[in-house]
Amino acid sequence: MAPLARLKKRAEFLHVAAKGRKCMTPGLILQALPQEAATVPRIGFTASRRVGIAVARNRARRRLREAARQAAAHAAPGDYVVIARTATLTRPFAALVGDLETALRRLEVWREGAAE
Repeated sequence: MAPLARLKKRAEFLHVAAKGRKCMTPGLILQALPQEAATVPRIGFTASRRVGIAVARNRARRRLREAARQAAAHAAPGDYVVIARTATLTRPFAALVGDLETALRRLEVWREGAAE
């Protein structure tokens, strides 16, 4: 499986937050900025100190990365920021993937029938 294209610079995260749309689910928050010129979805991950100590934040980001890897095939090209919530750590993984898919649908960036 190919690695996800990532957002890494703070300015990229701030651009998505300022110009994009946001959807909150029990396990995560998704900010999306669809772009027609983009060829693939670029995804960034973040977890604030509210989530917990460094070990907990890293675990939350790892869970979000894997959930995004499973759902990224259905995301329209553009930039996305996935933000961890306190429930990210305890939510069942299948529900976390479902939260991400729900957020993609609500933000109208879900592509049906994308390659698995």
